[in-house]
Amino acid sequence: MTLRLVVLGSAAGGGFPQWNCRCPVCALAWDGDTRVKPRTQSSIAVETGKGRWTLFNASPDLRSQILANRQIQPTGLRETPIGAVVLTNGDVDHVDGLITLRERSPLTVYATSQISAVLDANPIFGVLAKDVVAREVVELEKPFEIDDTRIEFFGVPGKVPLYLETENLKIGDTSGDTIGVTMEKDGARLVYIPGCAVVNDDVRARVEGADILLFDGTVFHDDEMEKAGVGQKTGRRMGHVPISGDGGSLDAFKGVKIGRKIYIHINNTNRILIDGSRERATVEAAGWEVSEDGLEVAADLAHTSRGSTAA
Repeated sequence: MTLRLVVLGSAAGGGFPQWNCRCPVCALAWDGDTRVKPRTQSSIAVETGKGRWTLFNASPDLRSQILANRQIQPTGLRETPIGAVVLTNGDVDHVDGLITLRERSPLTVYATSQISAVLDANPIFGVLAKDVVAREVVELEKPFEIDDTRIEFFGVPGKVPLYLETENLKIGDTSGDTIGVTMEKDGARLVYIPGCAVVNDDVRARVEGADILLFDGTVFHDDEMEKAGVGQKTGRRMGHVPISGDGGSLDAFKGVKIGRKIYIHINNTNRILIDGSRERATVEAAGWEVSEDGLEVAADLAHTSRGSTAA
């Protein structure tokens, strides 16, 4: 069976266009410019077993993502192909969608102890009935299986969620607040890293030889939010390495052997969202793709389509 995935949401928190924003890029979307496409908040679904799909992060837009993608729609009376959810951090845009999955369908949530503790600390997640929704706490670098797929968590430089930040905030911690995920099936390997503060030697080693890499594309320029007039934080301060510049992901992955490189978790200020922009041309010239909602990818690269398709 081919390892395949569908991008449910390709935008960062707030989606694109963001509901309260007319930054230069969002303004194009609100004004109907055909060079940009609306995007929901980031998540992917991977077919981990025949007809069984695992969500990697559960965004606030999960219900609309299910409506848009037949692969994860109900297959019978209270039957769903969604069997599991994997969480890569505790950010609102990655855990809020769990509440959508509260109607007593059996599934398992996989997370590190730090991310699992975030759910435990908020009583609203108690709507996920414990007798049908299992919780598996997974250690870093301890492989496990979901259906027919081998999964491994690894720490990447990151930080705690925004709502847990304190004056002692540490950016770049790799203990488990932010993780990357490796998936392997039938000899194919997919690496998913939607959040990463620094591309260090360990991150490069983790993605070396991957058939598919989906990587943090939040901002193109580290200071683009400030220049757009919508915030004062840099990308790195938010825990996201920029695409361009010294230490940016474009330079950091040069020379690393990767089959297919795709940016995901793209902020509304990022001009790679604009078809034909200089920034889009820059990443494409370097061999990167810009994900969009509904993008389906197979590890053998023989089956790739844009837009939702039937399972």
